[in-house]
Amino acid sequence: MTLHKGAPQADRKHTRHPVNPFYGEADPVSGMETSPPRHALPEGPLAPHAAYQFVHDELMLDGNARLNLATFVTTWMEPQAGVLMAECRDKNMIDKDEYPRTAELERRCVAMLADLWHSSDAVGCSTTGSSEACMLAGMALKRRWMRRNADRYPASARPNLVMGANVQVCWEKFCNFWEIEARQVPMQGDRFHLDADSATALCDENTIGVVAVLGSTFDGSYEPVADICAALDDLHEKKGWDIPVHVDGASGAMIAPFLDPELKWDFQLPRVASINTSGHKYGLVYPGVGWALWRDEEALPEELVFRVNYLGGDMPTFALNFSRPGAQVAAQYYTFLRLGRAGYRAVQQATRDVARSMAERIGSLGDFELLTRGDELPVFAFTTAGHVTAYDVFDVSRRLKERGWLIPAYTFPPDREDLSVLRIVCRNGFSQDLADLFLSDLEELLKELREQRGPLGRPENEATAFHH
Repeated sequence: MTLHKGAPQADRKHTRHPVNPFYGEADPVSGMETSPPRHALPEGPLAPHAAYQFVHDELMLDGNARLNLATFVTTWMEPQAGVLMAECRDKNMIDKDEYPRTAELERRCVAMLADLWHSSDAVGCSTTGSSEACMLAGMALKRRWMRRNADRYPASARPNLVMGANVQVCWEKFCNFWEIEARQVPMQGDRFHLDADSATALCDENTIGVVAVLGSTFDGSYEPVADICAALDDLHEKKGWDIPVHVDGASGAMIAPFLDPELKWDFQLPRVASINTSGHKYGLVYPGVGWALWRDEEALPEELVFRVNYLGGDMPTFALNFSRPGAQVAAQYYTFLRLGRAGYRAVQQATRDVARSMAERIGSLGDFELLTRGDELPVFAFTTAGHVTAYDVFDVSRRLKERGWLIPAYTFPPDREDLSVLRIVCRNGFSQDLADLFLSDLEELLKELREQRGPLGRPENEATAFHH
Protein backbone atom coordinates (compact mmCIF):
# COMPACT_ATOMS: atom_id res chain seq x y z
CA MET A 1 0.00 0.00 0.00
CA THR A 2 1.24 3.46 -0.94
CA LEU A 3 -0.18 6.33 1.09
CA HIS A 4 -1.50 9.40 -0.73
CA LYS A 5 -3.26 12.52 0.43
CA GLY A 6 -6.39 13.80 -1.24
CA ALA A 7 -5.96 16.75 -3.55
CA PRO A 8 -6.59 20.27 -2.22
CA GLN A 9 -10.05 21.63 -2.94
CA ALA A 10 -8.61 24.31 -5.24
CA ASP A 11 -6.84 21.66 -7.28
CA ARG A 12 -10.10 19.79 -7.71
CA LYS A 13 -11.74 22.83 -9.24
CA HIS A 14 -9.07 23.85 -11.72
CA THR A 15 -7.81 20.66 -13.37
CA ARG A 16 -10.50 20.22 -16.07
CA HIS A 17 -9.66 20.99 -19.70
CA PRO A 18 -11.52 20.88 -23.03
CA VAL A 19 -11.82 17.46 -24.62
CA ASN A 20 -9.69 16.88 -27.71
CA PRO A 21 -12.19 16.86 -30.63
CA PHE A 22 -10.57 13.71 -31.98
CA TYR A 23 -11.68 11.87 -28.84
CA GLY A 24 -15.25 12.07 -30.16
CA GLU A 25 -18.34 14.09 -29.35
CA ALA A 26 -19.48 14.74 -25.83
CA ASP A 27 -20.92 11.67 -24.17
CA PRO A 28 -24.68 11.58 -24.77
CA VAL A 29 -25.37 10.46 -21.18
CA SER A 30 -23.28 12.98 -19.28
CA GLY A 31 -23.08 15.71 -21.88
CA MET A 32 -19.43 16.08 -20.79
CA GLU A 33 -17.52 18.53 -22.92
CA THR A 34 -14.52 18.78 -20.61
CA SER A 35 -12.26 16.10 -19.23
CA PRO A 36 -13.34 14.46 -15.98
CA PRO A 37 -11.98 15.79 -12.67
CA ARG A 38 -8.71 14.16 -11.57
CA HIS A 39 -9.32 13.92 -7.84
CA ALA A 40 -13.04 13.24 -7.53
CA LEU A 41 -15.47 10.93 -9.26
CA PRO A 42 -17.11 12.54 -12.29
CA GLU A 43 -20.84 13.10 -12.11
CA GLY A 44 -21.56 10.76 -15.01
CA PRO A 45 -19.97 8.15 -17.27
CA LEU A 46 -17.54 8.76 -20.11
CA ALA A 47 -17.45 6.92 -23.41
CA PRO A 48 -15.04 3.95 -23.18
CA HIS A 49 -12.81 5.09 -26.05
CA ALA A 50 -12.44 8.54 -24.47
CA ALA A 51 -11.74 7.13 -21.01
CA TYR A 52 -9.10 4.85 -22.50
CA GLN A 53 -7.42 7.69 -24.36
CA PHE A 54 -7.22 9.90 -21.26
CA VAL A 55 -5.52 7.19 -19.22
CA HIS A 56 -3.33 6.06 -22.11
CA ASP A 57 -2.07 9.58 -22.79
CA GLU A 58 -1.11 10.19 -19.16
CA LEU A 59 0.76 6.88 -18.90
CA MET A 60 2.91 7.87 -21.87
CA LEU A 61 4.81 10.11 -19.45
CA ASP A 62 6.14 7.07 -17.57
CA GLY A 63 9.64 5.93 -18.43
CA ASN A 64 10.19 3.17 -20.98
CA ALA A 65 10.27 -0.03 -18.93
CA ARG A 66 12.69 -1.73 -21.33
CA LEU A 67 15.23 1.06 -20.74
CA ASN A 68 14.83 0.87 -16.96
CA LEU A 69 18.12 -0.58 -15.77
CA ALA A 70 17.16 0.04 -12.14
CA THR A 71 14.49 -2.61 -11.81
CA PHE A 72 14.93 -6.35 -11.41
CA VAL A 73 11.35 -6.90 -12.53
CA THR A 74 10.60 -8.63 -15.85
CA THR A 75 9.72 -6.14 -18.58
CA TRP A 76 9.29 -8.51 -21.54
CA MET A 77 7.48 -11.78 -22.16
CA GLU A 78 6.42 -13.58 -25.29
CA PRO A 79 3.02 -12.65 -26.80
CA GLN A 80 1.68 -16.11 -25.99
CA ALA A 81 2.33 -15.51 -22.30
CA GLY A 82 0.42 -12.24 -22.51
CA VAL A 83 -2.55 -14.00 -24.10
CA LEU A 84 -2.47 -16.71 -21.43
CA MET A 85 -2.41 -14.13 -18.65
CA ALA A 86 -5.36 -12.28 -20.19
CA GLU A 87 -7.31 -15.55 -20.25
CA CYS A 88 -6.64 -16.11 -16.52
CA ARG A 89 -6.89 -12.60 -15.10
CA ASP A 90 -10.48 -13.15 -13.89
CA LYS A 91 -9.62 -16.31 -11.94
CA ASN A 92 -9.21 -15.83 -8.19
CA MET A 93 -6.06 -17.69 -7.18
CA ILE A 94 -7.38 -18.21 -3.66
CA ASP A 95 -10.50 -20.04 -4.87
CA LYS A 96 -8.90 -23.42 -5.36
CA ASP A 97 -12.20 -25.32 -5.34
CA GLU A 98 -13.68 -23.34 -8.24
CA TYR A 99 -10.41 -23.20 -10.18
CA PRO A 100 -8.78 -26.56 -9.43
CA ARG A 101 -6.57 -26.55 -12.54
CA THR A 102 -5.04 -23.20 -11.62
CA ALA A 103 -4.38 -24.64 -8.14
CA GLU A 104 -2.79 -27.67 -9.78
CA LEU A 105 -0.45 -25.42 -11.78
CA GLU A 106 0.62 -23.78 -8.52
CA ARG A 107 1.38 -27.21 -7.01
CA ARG A 108 3.38 -28.19 -10.08
CA CYS A 109 5.44 -24.98 -9.91
CA VAL A 110 6.24 -25.66 -6.25
CA ALA A 111 7.31 -29.20 -7.14
CA MET A 112 9.51 -27.93 -9.98
CA LEU A 113 11.21 -25.39 -7.71
CA ALA A 114 11.71 -28.03 -5.00
CA ASP A 115 13.41 -30.27 -7.54
CA LEU A 116 15.51 -27.36 -8.81
CA TRP A 117 16.61 -26.59 -5.24
CA HIS A 118 17.46 -30.23 -4.39
CA SER A 119 14.53 -31.32 -2.26
CA SER A 120 11.97 -34.08 -2.61
CA ASP A 121 10.06 -33.14 0.54
CA ALA A 122 9.71 -29.36 0.28
CA VAL A 123 6.35 -27.67 0.74
CA GLY A 124 5.51 -24.21 -0.50
CA CYS A 125 3.13 -21.73 -2.03
CA SER A 126 2.89 -18.87 -4.47
CA THR A 127 2.79 -15.29 -3.23
CA THR A 128 2.36 -11.83 -4.73
CA GLY A 129 6.14 -11.44 -4.81
CA SER A 130 9.32 -12.18 -2.91
CA SER A 131 8.48 -9.61 -0.22
CA GLU A 132 5.38 -11.51 0.87
CA ALA A 133 7.37 -14.74 0.62
CA CYS A 134 10.00 -13.28 2.99
CA MET A 135 7.27 -12.28 5.45
CA LEU A 136 5.88 -15.83 5.45
CA ALA A 137 9.33 -17.35 5.90
CA GLY A 138 10.06 -14.97 8.77
CA MET A 139 6.79 -15.88 10.47
CA ALA A 140 7.71 -19.57 10.28
CA LEU A 141 11.14 -18.87 11.77
CA LYS A 142 9.61 -16.97 14.66
CA ARG A 143 6.97 -19.58 15.37
CA ARG A 144 9.54 -22.40 15.43
CA TRP A 145 11.69 -20.37 17.84
CA MET A 146 8.62 -19.69 20.03
CA ARG A 147 7.96 -23.41 20.25
CA ARG A 148 11.51 -24.08 21.41
CA ASN A 149 11.40 -21.25 23.95
CA ALA A 150 7.85 -21.47 25.24
CA ASP A 151 9.10 -21.20 28.84
CA ARG A 152 10.79 -17.84 28.18
CA TYR A 153 8.72 -16.13 25.49
CA PRO A 154 7.21 -13.59 25.74
CA ALA A 155 7.97 -12.98 29.41
CA SER A 156 11.75 -12.63 29.32
CA ALA A 157 12.98 -13.19 25.78
CA ARG A 158 12.79 -10.96 22.73
CA PRO A 159 13.47 -12.73 19.43
CA ASN A 160 16.01 -11.34 16.97
CA LEU A 161 16.86 -11.93 13.32
CA VAL A 162 20.40 -11.57 11.97
CA MET A 163 20.99 -10.13 8.50
CA GLY A 164 23.27 -7.82 6.56
CA ALA A 165 22.56 -4.12 6.15
CA ASN A 166 22.12 -4.85 2.44
CA VAL A 167 18.85 -6.78 2.84
CA GLN A 168 15.72 -5.79 0.99
CA VAL A 169 13.49 -3.42 2.96
CA CYS A 170 10.85 -6.14 3.39
CA TRP A 171 13.01 -7.70 6.11
CA GLU A 172 13.01 -4.46 8.08
CA LYS A 173 9.25 -4.34 7.65
CA PHE A 174 8.93 -7.90 8.89
CA CYS A 175 10.91 -7.17 12.04
CA ASN A 176 8.90 -4.02 12.68
CA PHE A 177 5.49 -5.58 12.08
CA TRP A 178 6.16 -8.81 13.99
CA GLU A 179 8.14 -7.27 16.87
CA ILE A 180 11.50 -8.81 16.10
CA GLU A 181 14.83 -7.17 16.87
CA ALA A 182 16.58 -6.64 13.53
CA ARG A 183 20.29 -7.24 14.01
CA GLN A 184 21.95 -5.85 10.93
CA VAL A 185 25.62 -6.31 10.17
CA PRO A 186 26.98 -3.03 8.74
CA MET A 187 29.19 -2.96 5.67
CA GLN A 188 32.87 -2.62 6.39
CA GLY A 189 35.68 -1.71 4.01
CA ASP A 190 35.32 -3.85 0.91
CA ARG A 191 32.87 -6.25 2.58
CA PHE A 192 29.50 -5.21 1.21
CA HIS A 193 27.38 -8.05 2.58
CA LEU A 194 27.04 -10.64 5.33
CA ASP A 195 29.75 -13.23 5.93
CA ALA A 196 30.08 -16.14 8.35
CA ASP A 197 32.01 -14.34 11.10
CA SER A 198 29.86 -11.22 11.10
CA ALA A 199 26.67 -13.31 11.17
CA THR A 200 27.60 -15.57 14.07
CA ALA A 201 28.94 -12.62 16.08
CA LEU A 202 25.39 -11.28 16.44
CA CYS A 203 23.67 -14.60 17.23
CA ASP A 204 22.47 -15.68 20.65
CA GLU A 205 19.85 -17.95 22.21
CA ASN A 206 17.09 -15.59 21.02
CA THR A 207 18.06 -15.62 17.34
CA ILE A 208 15.19 -17.04 15.29
CA GLY A 209 17.30 -17.30 12.14
CA VAL A 210 19.91 -15.81 9.85
CA VAL A 211 18.93 -14.35 6.48
CA ALA A 212 21.48 -15.01 3.73
CA VAL A 213 20.93 -13.13 0.49
CA LEU A 214 21.71 -14.92 -2.76
CA GLY A 215 22.20 -11.84 -4.87
CA SER A 216 22.49 -8.50 -3.07
CA THR A 217 20.43 -5.75 -4.65
CA PHE A 218 23.20 -3.27 -3.87
CA ASP A 219 25.88 -4.83 -6.06
CA GLY A 220 24.66 -8.21 -7.36
CA SER A 221 26.99 -10.31 -5.20
CA TYR A 222 26.12 -13.65 -3.55
CA GLU A 223 26.43 -14.00 0.20
CA PRO A 224 28.41 -17.14 1.22
CA VAL A 225 25.47 -19.33 2.28
CA ALA A 226 27.52 -22.50 2.77
CA ASP A 227 30.10 -20.71 4.93
CA ILE A 228 27.35 -19.15 7.05
CA CYS A 229 25.72 -22.56 7.53
CA ALA A 230 29.04 -24.14 8.51
CA ALA A 231 29.69 -21.41 11.07
CA LEU A 232 26.21 -21.92 12.54
CA ASP A 233 26.88 -25.67 12.71
CA ASP A 234 29.96 -24.91 14.82
CA LEU A 235 27.94 -22.51 16.98
CA HIS A 236 25.31 -25.21 17.53
CA GLU A 237 27.97 -27.64 18.66
CA LYS A 238 29.61 -25.14 21.02
CA LYS A 239 26.60 -23.26 22.39
CA GLY A 240 23.64 -25.51 21.67
CA TRP A 241 21.88 -22.79 19.63
CA ASP A 242 20.17 -24.46 16.68
CA ILE A 243 19.73 -21.46 14.38
CA PRO A 244 18.18 -22.02 10.93
CA VAL A 245 19.02 -20.13 7.74
CA HIS A 246 16.59 -18.57 5.34
CA VAL A 247 17.94 -17.90 1.85
CA ASP A 248 16.51 -14.79 0.27
CA GLY A 249 16.93 -15.87 -3.32
CA ALA A 250 14.65 -13.19 -4.77
CA SER A 251 16.95 -13.03 -7.78
CA GLY A 252 19.78 -15.52 -7.31
CA ALA A 253 17.60 -18.57 -6.71
CA MET A 254 16.67 -18.43 -10.40
CA ILE A 255 20.23 -17.73 -11.55
CA ALA A 256 22.55 -19.99 -9.52
CA PRO A 257 20.86 -23.34 -10.35
CA PHE A 258 21.48 -22.74 -14.05
CA LEU A 259 24.76 -20.82 -14.16
CA ASP A 260 26.49 -21.88 -10.92
CA PRO A 261 25.42 -25.53 -10.44
CA GLU A 262 28.49 -26.33 -8.34
CA LEU A 263 27.55 -23.68 -5.76
CA LYS A 264 25.95 -25.11 -2.61
CA TRP A 265 23.37 -22.69 -1.23
CA ASP A 266 19.98 -24.46 -1.24
CA PHE A 267 18.36 -27.46 0.50
CA GLN A 268 21.55 -29.44 -0.04
CA LEU A 269 22.68 -27.62 3.11
CA PRO A 270 20.80 -29.14 6.08
CA ARG A 271 20.69 -25.81 7.93
CA VAL A 272 18.72 -24.08 5.16
CA ALA A 273 15.12 -24.17 6.37
CA SER A 274 13.43 -22.07 3.70
CA ILE A 275 14.01 -20.26 0.42
CA ASN A 276 12.11 -17.57 -1.41
CA THR A 277 12.34 -16.32 -4.95
CA SER A 278 10.61 -13.77 -7.11
CA GLY A 279 8.95 -15.27 -10.17
CA HIS A 280 8.68 -11.80 -11.63
CA LYS A 281 12.42 -11.18 -11.52
CA TYR A 282 14.75 -13.78 -12.97
CA GLY A 283 11.84 -16.22 -12.94
CA LEU A 284 10.98 -14.28 -16.13
CA VAL A 285 7.30 -13.53 -15.43
CA TYR A 286 5.52 -10.16 -15.43
CA PRO A 287 5.03 -8.57 -11.96
CA GLY A 288 2.84 -10.23 -9.37
CA VAL A 289 4.27 -13.62 -8.38
CA GLY A 290 6.75 -14.95 -5.83
CA TRP A 291 7.44 -18.32 -4.24
CA ALA A 292 8.16 -19.51 -0.71
CA LEU A 293 9.40 -23.05 -0.04
CA TRP A 294 10.24 -24.84 3.20
CA ARG A 295 12.54 -27.84 3.53
CA ASP A 296 9.72 -30.08 4.77
CA GLU A 297 6.45 -29.91 6.66
CA GLU A 298 8.29 -29.71 9.97
CA ALA A 299 9.91 -26.41 8.88
CA LEU A 300 6.47 -24.86 8.32
CA PRO A 301 4.48 -25.00 11.58
CA GLU A 302 1.04 -26.42 10.91
CA GLU A 303 -0.70 -23.81 13.07
CA LEU A 304 0.29 -21.12 10.56
CA VAL A 305 -1.63 -22.86 7.79
CA PHE A 306 -5.31 -21.92 7.79
CA ARG A 307 -7.87 -24.38 6.55
CA VAL A 308 -10.93 -22.45 5.53
CA ASN A 309 -14.28 -23.66 4.23
CA TYR A 310 -14.56 -21.00 1.55
CA LEU A 311 -16.40 -20.86 -1.76
CA GLY A 312 -17.39 -24.47 -1.64
CA GLY A 313 -14.37 -26.39 -0.39
CA ASP A 314 -11.74 -26.97 2.31
CA MET A 315 -8.81 -24.71 1.47
CA PRO A 316 -5.41 -24.77 3.19
CA THR A 317 -3.71 -21.41 2.79
CA PHE A 318 -0.66 -19.60 4.12
CA ALA A 319 -0.63 -16.03 2.88
CA LEU A 320 -0.80 -12.41 3.92
CA ASN A 321 -2.94 -11.55 0.90
CA PHE A 322 -6.12 -13.32 -0.03
CA SER A 323 -7.81 -12.71 -3.39
CA ARG A 324 -5.41 -12.30 -6.30
CA PRO A 325 -5.43 -13.26 -9.98
CA GLY A 326 -4.20 -16.64 -11.13
CA ALA A 327 -2.66 -15.15 -14.27
CA GLN A 328 0.89 -14.88 -12.96
CA VAL A 329 0.93 -18.46 -11.69
CA ALA A 330 -0.25 -19.66 -15.09
CA ALA A 331 2.47 -17.53 -16.71
CA GLN A 332 5.10 -19.04 -14.40
CA TYR A 333 4.07 -22.55 -15.33
CA TYR A 334 4.08 -21.57 -19.00
CA THR A 335 7.62 -20.21 -18.68
CA PHE A 336 8.83 -23.35 -16.88
CA LEU A 337 7.38 -25.51 -19.66
CA ARG A 338 8.50 -23.17 -22.43
CA LEU A 339 12.16 -22.95 -21.39
CA GLY A 340 13.01 -25.98 -19.31
CA ARG A 341 16.44 -26.19 -17.72
CA ALA A 342 18.31 -25.72 -21.00
CA GLY A 343 16.22 -22.70 -21.96
CA TYR A 344 16.63 -21.02 -18.59
CA ARG A 345 20.35 -21.69 -18.73
CA ALA A 346 20.62 -20.11 -22.17
CA VAL A 347 18.56 -17.04 -21.23
CA GLN A 348 20.38 -16.42 -17.95
CA GLN A 349 23.79 -16.99 -19.55
CA ALA A 350 23.03 -14.48 -22.30
CA THR A 351 21.97 -11.96 -19.66
CA ARG A 352 25.13 -12.53 -17.61
CA ASP A 353 27.26 -12.23 -20.76
CA VAL A 354 25.73 -8.82 -21.47
CA ALA A 355 26.33 -7.71 -17.87
CA ARG A 356 29.97 -8.83 -17.85
CA SER A 357 30.63 -7.22 -21.21
CA MET A 358 29.09 -3.93 -20.09
CA ALA A 359 31.03 -3.96 -16.84
CA GLU A 360 34.31 -4.56 -18.68
CA ARG A 361 33.64 -1.77 -21.17
CA ILE A 362 32.60 0.71 -18.48
CA GLY A 363 35.68 -0.17 -16.46
CA SER A 364 37.88 0.47 -19.49
CA LEU A 365 36.60 4.04 -19.89
CA GLY A 366 38.90 5.17 -17.09
CA ASP A 367 36.25 7.29 -15.37
CA PHE A 368 34.85 4.55 -13.17
CA GLU A 369 35.87 1.96 -10.62
CA LEU A 370 33.97 -1.35 -10.65
CA LEU A 371 32.72 -2.82 -7.37
CA THR A 372 31.31 -5.94 -9.03
CA ARG A 373 31.48 -7.30 -12.57
CA GLY A 374 28.16 -9.03 -13.20
CA ASP A 375 29.63 -12.51 -12.73
CA GLU A 376 27.13 -13.58 -10.05
CA LEU A 377 23.81 -11.84 -10.57
CA PRO A 378 23.77 -10.16 -14.01
CA VAL A 379 24.11 -6.94 -12.04
CA PHE A 380 27.08 -4.71 -11.36
CA ALA A 381 27.82 -1.57 -9.38
CA PHE A 382 30.45 1.06 -10.03
CA THR A 383 31.52 4.45 -8.75
CA THR A 384 33.56 7.32 -10.10
CA ALA A 385 37.33 6.83 -10.06
CA GLY A 386 39.37 8.69 -7.46
CA HIS A 387 40.75 11.23 -9.93
CA VAL A 388 37.27 12.28 -11.19
CA THR A 389 36.30 15.60 -9.61
CA ALA A 390 34.17 17.26 -12.32
CA TYR A 391 31.05 15.16 -11.68
CA ASP A 392 29.65 12.43 -9.46
CA VAL A 393 27.39 9.41 -9.86
CA PHE A 394 24.26 11.52 -9.37
CA ASP A 395 25.24 13.71 -12.32
CA VAL A 396 25.67 10.60 -14.47
CA SER A 397 22.28 9.22 -13.42
CA ARG A 398 20.57 12.54 -14.06
CA ARG A 399 22.07 13.03 -17.51
CA LEU A 400 21.36 9.45 -18.63
CA LYS A 401 17.72 9.95 -17.69
CA GLU A 402 17.55 12.75 -20.26
CA ARG A 403 18.16 10.08 -22.91
CA GLY A 404 15.61 7.66 -21.48
CA TRP A 405 17.98 5.45 -19.47
CA LEU A 406 16.99 4.89 -15.83
CA ILE A 407 20.16 4.10 -13.86
CA PRO A 408 19.95 4.38 -10.05
CA ALA A 409 22.54 6.34 -8.10
CA TYR A 410 22.57 5.79 -4.33
CA THR A 411 24.70 5.70 -1.23
CA PHE A 412 25.56 2.46 0.54
CA PRO A 413 24.17 1.68 4.04
CA PRO A 414 26.08 1.82 7.37
CA ASP A 415 29.06 1.96 7.71
CA ARG A 416 29.77 2.84 4.07
CA GLU A 417 27.56 5.88 3.58
CA ASP A 418 30.65 7.53 2.14
CA LEU A 419 30.34 5.34 -0.96
CA SER A 420 27.95 6.45 -3.73
CA VAL A 421 27.49 4.15 -6.71
CA LEU A 422 25.62 3.50 -9.93
CA ARG A 423 24.04 0.10 -10.53
CA ILE A 424 23.00 -1.61 -13.74
CA VAL A 425 20.59 -4.56 -13.77
CA CYS A 426 20.61 -6.65 -16.95
CA ARG A 427 17.45 -8.64 -17.66
CA ASN A 428 16.08 -10.84 -20.39
CA GLY A 429 15.22 -8.54 -23.29
CA PHE A 430 18.14 -6.21 -22.65
CA SER A 431 20.23 -7.27 -25.62
CA GLN A 432 23.84 -6.65 -26.56
CA ASP A 433 22.53 -4.21 -29.16
CA LEU A 434 20.77 -2.15 -26.46
CA ALA A 435 23.93 -2.36 -24.35
CA ASP A 436 25.91 -0.91 -27.27
CA LEU A 437 23.42 1.96 -27.53
CA PHE A 438 23.71 2.61 -23.80
CA LEU A 439 27.51 2.68 -23.92
CA SER A 440 27.40 5.06 -26.88
CA ASP A 441 25.14 7.45 -24.97
CA LEU A 442 27.31 7.20 -21.85
CA GLU A 443 30.49 7.99 -23.78
CA GLU A 444 28.85 11.03 -25.38
CA LEU A 445 27.65 12.32 -22.01
CA LEU A 446 31.06 11.84 -20.42
CA LYS A 447 32.54 14.33 -22.89
CA GLU A 448 30.22 16.97 -21.45
CA LEU A 449 30.46 15.86 -17.82
CA ARG A 450 34.26 16.05 -17.89
CA GLU A 451 33.95 19.76 -18.72
CA GLN A 452 31.90 20.58 -15.63
CA ARG A 453 33.52 22.65 -12.91
CA GLY A 454 32.34 20.23 -10.28
CA PRO A 455 29.47 17.94 -9.26
CA LEU A 456 26.08 19.61 -9.35
CA GLY A 457 25.13 17.77 -6.21
CA ARG A 458 21.91 16.16 -5.15
CA PRO A 459 19.07 18.47 -4.06
CA GLU A 460 18.52 18.41 -0.32
CA ASN A 461 16.00 15.79 0.85
CA GLU A 462 15.84 14.17 -2.60
CA ALA A 463 15.56 10.41 -2.34
CA THR A 464 18.17 8.36 -4.09
CA ALA A 465 17.14 6.52 -7.23
CA PHE A 466 17.71 3.13 -5.67
CA HIS A 467 15.04 0.54 -6.41
CA HIS A 468 14.89 -3.10 -5.34
